[in-house]
Formats: sequence, C-alpha cells, structure tokens
Amino acid sequence: MRKLKVLQSLWGMESLKNQSYNPSLEENLERIQNAGFDGFSTHFFDSKNVAKLMSAERVKSMLIEGQAFPSAIDDLMPALELANKYQIHHLTVQADVRPIEFSECVKIVEGWLRLSEQSSVPVYSETHRGRLNNDMLMALKLLDATPQLKLLADISHYYVAREFPEPPTPNEMDEQVKTLLSKSWAAHARIASPGQVQIPIHFPQHAPYLLQFSLWWQWLMVNWAERSDENATLAFTCELGPAPYAITGEDGQDLTDRWQEALFLKTHLKKLWAEIAI
Repeated sequence: MRKLKVLQSLWGMESLKNQSYNPSLEENLERIQNAGFDGFSTHFFDSKNVAKLMSAERVKSMLIEGQAFPSAIDDLMPALELANKYQIHHLTVQADVRPIEFSECVKIVEGWLRLSEQSSVPVYSETHRGRLNNDMLMALKLLDATPQLKLLADISHYYVAREFPEPPTPNEMDEQVKTLLSKSWAAHARIASPGQVQIPIHFPQHAPYLLQFSLWWQWLMVNWAERSDENATLAFTCELGPAPYAITGEDGQDLTDRWQEALFLKTHLKKLWAEIAI
C-alpha cells in the first residue's frame, strides 16, 4: 500500500519565534517526533556530523532526507557513501555550481547520474534557485537532455523566480510545473508568492497561493501513485526556513510562528492525501 510520509526540516527548527535558546539536536528530534512527523531533513555529507546524528536513539524510528550540495561531480561521493551506509530514505542534491554553458550543465548532471546508478538509496535533484537548475526553463531543458533524471519538487523557488501570475497561465506555466511534478519523487512544502519564496500561510491575502500550491501537491500525489510501486513511500518535507526565507518585522523577528505553520502543513498534506484515497 502506497504511503505518504511528512518530514520536518531541521533547518526549519532554527531561530523559531519566541524561542529563548537554541535547542539541542536531541530536543529538536524529540519535538519533531512527538508532533507526529515521520522523520526529518538535514545535511548529509560530513561524516563526523552524520555519525553524531545517527548515534541518537530516536533517529532509528524516523525517516531521513539527506541533503547534499556538490559543486563538482566527485563532490557527490561522500554524501552517497553516507546515504548508503545508513540507508536513509533518499538523498536530495542541491547543485551548488552555476555553469553558463548548457552543455556543461548536462555534463555535470550526467556525472551525478552515473554515480547515483551505484546507489541503493534514491537520489533526487532538487528544483532550487541559485543552483545549477536555477530557472524552471533550465530544469525543463535538463529533463529533455537527461530524461532519466529524478527530481525533488520545491515549486516555491520557481514560483518566485519567474514571478508567476495568480492564477498561473493555464496552458503555459501550469503545464510546465506539471511536467516537473511528473518527474518528481519527493517534494518540499512551502508557500510562495510572485515576490517572496516563503510567505505567511494564514494571512487572508495569501489564500490564493495556498490553494494553488495545494492543487499542485495533490496533482503530484496522484501522478506519483500512478507511476510508483505498490509499497512505495512519498516523502513531503515541511521546509519553512529562518530569515531571509522567513519574512521578518522591524524587530528582526519572524512575522509568524514557523513551527505552528509546519504543523499546519503536516495536517494539510495528510488531508490532501486522504482526499485522493490512494
């Protein structure tokens, strides 16, 4: 039976509103698990940090999304080795390199694909601004050049980067997003607007954006189920980051409580999943 698993970003636990101190790793993991998340997302390329993380007893019952930031083909190897050593759920690649020539982009992606062929842990390329696949059109071109590429969809980056209208142009932008989603095997949950990558979810003026992202997330759920194995698991990570992702007021504090928003997203994603009755 296919399942949805909702994870929380450890990065998203940083500098939370009304938090008087920085909680320890163990405290954050306990809070995440007690709140009903199925696991967490974190950096997974430094052997010492990963060993410390994996020594925590609580980790054994949690799914892990590992994150890597390679800037060259061989830079992916440490993260791949660690991901396979600890058999995490999946590894997501934020390609921290920005070639000008498209042919060089393809060369790098093909190199990572060759390395990933030896991995028993799935490896996904994250859709992300400021990376090799900075722009949605670049991501689509890369899919044409390397159709075996598997994505992790974070549509918020492209929604703000391309200043999507609301609603998106049905026969252009919406279809482009769905093309990316049809190649995505995991996702990050964050609500964006045409001018900001992470907006307060419950402000009434942001309701159209929540609706649009919900439609895309549910579309991904249905599409993923049609192409996945019967016992597969779809992982969605709530990734509400601290400033400058979070919008802050004059006092430097977040306008909203990102932890409460993450809890809302967890419940909301499970509701979307329940509605399609996969």
